Amino acid sequence: MIALIDYDAGNMRSVEKALTYLGERPVITRKREEILKAERIILPGVGSFGDAMENLERFRLSEVLKEAAKRQIPLLGICLGMQVLFEASEESPGVKGLGILDGQIVRIPKKEGLKIPHMGWNSLSCAPDGTLFEGLPDHPYVYFVHSYYLKAKDPQIVKAMAEYGVMIHASVESGNVFGCQFHPEKSGETGLHILRNFIERQGE
Repeated sequence: MIALIDYDAGNMRSVEKALTYLGERPVITRKREEILKAERIILPGVGSFGDAMENLERFRLSEVLKEAAKRQIPLLGICLGMQVLFEASEESPGVKGLGILDGQIVRIPKKEGLKIPHMGWNSLSCAPDGTLFEGLPDHPYVYFVHSYYLKAKDPQIVKAMAEYGVMIHASVESGNVFGCQFHPEKSGETGLHILRNFIERQGE
């Protein structure tokens, strides 16, 4: 069973629809027992870092997600859902992220001719060992919507990058924890392939 985390900050229906198309029957939940029994967990996210963390705390999901990560349940954060896996964000000073992974979320710098938010299709430069990108051609195109981006502390966990004025850490992988700054559920066949790779990933 795939648990889709419901914390009033997710692009829930689009992700649910993509998973259903792939033959899965995801459960939208915020129940601790369901989440910790899941075979896979997906944390979507749209909106602000501070609001997302407030909701995760309000629904007592922060500790559940940390526990799930410790139990080695495969966990995928999407867009804001990836950002909150890290320590903090310039978007919401003073607000702590989940801290499951080490790194900071920073604002895309202003640059002439560069629109913020970064919205639309962009190509990825993928590491050869990225689980989510197995079977994809070099430099696949995916769909982004964001104004802030990840700077991971450990470059070894970065499995895809995108250029938009700066080099964006667009996807990470650390053991059982995965993240995509882009939206696989809005990225056509490429995005479905990425979600399928996450679903079919075998345990270490």
